[in-house]
Amino acid sequence: MLEVISQFSTYQIVILCVCALLIGVNKTALPGIGILPVVLLADTFDSRLSTGMQLLMLAWADIMAVIYFRRSADWRIILRLLPWSLLGLGIGWWILGYIPPENNAAMKLLIGWIVIGLLILNFIRKRLDPEKIPSGIIPSAFYGSLMGSTTMLANAAGPVSAIYLLSMKLPKEQYMGSGAWLFLIVNWIKVPMFWYQGRITREVLLADLWMIPLLVAGGFLGIVLFKRLPQKLFENIVMVLVVVAAVKMILGL
Repeated sequence: MLEVISQFSTYQIVILCVCALLIGVNKTALPGIGILPVVLLADTFDSRLSTGMQLLMLAWADIMAVIYFRRSADWRIILRLLPWSLLGLGIGWWILGYIPPENNAAMKLLIGWIVIGLLILNFIRKRLDPEKIPSGIIPSAFYGSLMGSTTMLANAAGPVSAIYLLSMKLPKEQYMGSGAWLFLIVNWIKVPMFWYQGRITREVLLADLWMIPLLVAGGFLGIVLFKRLPQKLFENIVMVLVVVAAVKMILGL
């Protein structure tokens, strides 16, 4: 495993470590920061492989989140969204079929626009009255399929799921628990799909194994430290960084 890490530059190793910590924090305390690792990894590594790197870290962090929130999930909501999320995975697979694996610029452009779109959704979500967010089969189909397609393309479904779960008016523990179980299932379904597409390779797997201690540390950091920080200010700073990185990818800078 050491020989794989040694092939990365110091900057790449730092970004990988920072993203592992952020993913751990994202899964246990601050869902709003989940988009930042998407753009950091895509801007630092080959954009297709970056999504594989992130997926493995997300999948392992999902296990940690489910252990912590194991008794808090609302399975009615999970089972309502899951079939549509699987449909969304198929839509994302179909879209990727039109992007040649060697076209790194096109993949970066796609991820950049997805992130910008999800940031707009996140902005709208924070200003919506939960009473005005529709619920029922049609919203479940819309948000579930959108969540599946965005997570297939860029591992960036957090804002989509947040809008839907917000409409369910869940207590904080159930909100986190339902999201943890849903993404555990979806992300582990994605792993063999990413492997088949070449987005997860032996090198990606070995590099991510080094990140497991940092994922765990990030999870504990989220539980112990970040709950005591001003969340709104922190998330605003993160969103600014995400916008800058996404625009950088779109412009090819």
